Amino acid sequence: MISETDIRQRIIDACREMNRNGLNQGTSGNISVRFEDGLLITPTAIPYDEMSPDMISKIYLSGDMTGNWEGPKEPSSEWRFHWQILKHRPEFNAVVHAHAPYCTTLAILRKPIPACHYMVAVFGGNDVRCSGYSTFGTKELADMALTAMEDRSACLLANHGMIAAGDSLKQAMWRAVELETLARQYCQSLQLGEPVILSEDDIRKTLERMDDYGV
Repeated sequence: MISETDIRQRIIDACREMNRNGLNQGTSGNISVRFEDGLLITPTAIPYDEMSPDMISKIYLSGDMTGNWEGPKEPSSEWRFHWQILKHRPEFNAVVHAHAPYCTTLAILRKPIPACHYMVAVFGGNDVRCSGYSTFGTKELADMALTAMEDRSACLLANHGMIAAGDSLKQAMWRAVELETLARQYCQSLQLGEPVILSEDDIRKTLERMDDYGV
């Protein structure tokens, strides 16, 4: 059984890893993990190298999106879409948000990622959608993110960044890295010509073999 303190430290470790591997910059990313009757989430505007387990905030999932939280620091300004996803998608236990460079490039163009590579199937379908735009931290953005992730485990946020979710923090981080890799490949292929997009049947066959793929 993993203790609450261990989960808090794993969140911090994952945030630091996001910045080391180029998935994120500064404190723009945030991570949450389901715990008991709520979620544990990174605090707002605290550099990851200065973050300690006691600074991680807890937000309760019961009731409406009231922002009922505990901790010495305010939770991430993006807590609302973490709350929405973990509230309404019980199969997920962790959510990773980052301003990953290639994902954000496509999000600025408001381009979804089509089936340019079979690995798009690890996110649940034949594309990764791009949500509409709303100001960061708002309920409107949280609602758009939840809609964009319907039947998917990831999405792009228009003019903003990306979200990836998983049944564990390890899986969510793996998907975040895979999503940024896919975004980079799509961006690079667009520079060279018109990408060839796999058919729905191609992705259906891939999905049939994906049950035990990856983390």
